[in-house]
Formats: sequence, C-alpha cells, structure tokens
Amino acid sequence: MNRERVVADVSGLPTVVFGPRNLGWWGTTGFAVIEGFSLALCAVTYVYLRKNYIVWPPEGTKLPSLLLPTINMGIMLASLPLALWTKKRAERLELGPVRIGLILSSLVTVVTFGLRIAEFTALNTQWNSNAYSSIIWTILGFHGTLMLIDLYDTIGLTLITFLRMESKWFPEAADNANYWLFTVLVWVPMYLLVYFGPRWL
Repeated sequence: MNRERVVADVSGLPTVVFGPRNLGWWGTTGFAVIEGFSLALCAVTYVYLRKNYIVWPPEGTKLPSLLLPTINMGIMLASLPLALWTKKRAERLELGPVRIGLILSSLVTVVTFGLRIAEFTALNTQWNSNAYSSIIWTILGFHGTLMLIDLYDTIGLTLITFLRMESKWFPEAADNANYWLFTVLVWVPMYLLVYFGPRWL
C-alpha cells in the first residue's frame, strides 16, 4: 500500500520573528508574570505587617534614606528610552545600533545594580531587626535578583553580538529590552512602598 507524503513549502516563512510569534518572547513574558506576582505578594505582606503595628516603622527604627535610592530610580527611568530605542533597532535587524544599545544598556545595568547593593545601607536597619526590616530587605533583595538576571543577560547578549552574531539574536535583544522595561516599571511602586511607605502609611 502506497503512502502519500504531504510536503509543505516553508521557504516563504520568515527566519526571524518578534513578539508572540517568537518562543523567547513567551519565556520572557511568563517569567515577568511570575516575578511580578511575587513582588505583588511582597507588597501585600508589607501592607499586612503595617496593619499590625501602631507605629511604623517600629520604635527605634530609623526611616530609610532617600538620596541614593532616588538617584538609582532616576537612572533606571532615564534608561527607558535607550531600551525602547534598542528594541526598535533590533526589530529592524540593524546590527550596529543594536550593539551600541546593548553596550550602553550593559553599562546602565552595572551602575544600577551596583547602586542597588549600596541601597541596603540606605535602609538604615538590619534585616533581622523586626518584621518591618525583614520585609523591606526582602523586597529590595528580590528585585535585586531581577536586576542581576538582566545584568548577566545583557552583558552576555552584548558579547554574542560581537563574537558569533546570527539573525536569531535580534529577537533576543528585543526581549532583553522588554525585560528591562518590566524590571524598571515594576520597581516604581515598590520604590514608593519601601522608601515612602514608612513616611505615608
């Protein structure tokens, strides 16, 4: 009995796709959803703990300093146009501009992650002093892991574009920009909660 073979011509399909058509986009988006939900749980925990205290922060606990965290927040927000620009260039398959964008993005991530480490001193309390101290250290540290992931991803991607660039890396550069956008924007409410929550709530 003869079997018929179904043959499809896929020569017309694109070799590079972006957004939901790309598997990497789904991975980045799924990771952002998970991490965003985890930070939301941290925020809910913060508010829950606040409701159990008459004085917040607890007596004897200093308010967090604002200068260093605000500088870092400002740098992160100022980097958003760079991320969007790099994403657009990646979608146009422009290698030169993408390399420039990734180099600059790598510098931004190194600076902001370094400032994040220094931010722990701005909390003006040790992680095990009380529940307030523990939750703000947790929020800062958890978001710091997102920054660390982006740091490794951005620097690694930058090296790849110089050492063995292939067209498949352009969508990765676009997803890298998307992840940085998420990392920065999700920090805005958390920044307000950690540094202004003790002053407003």
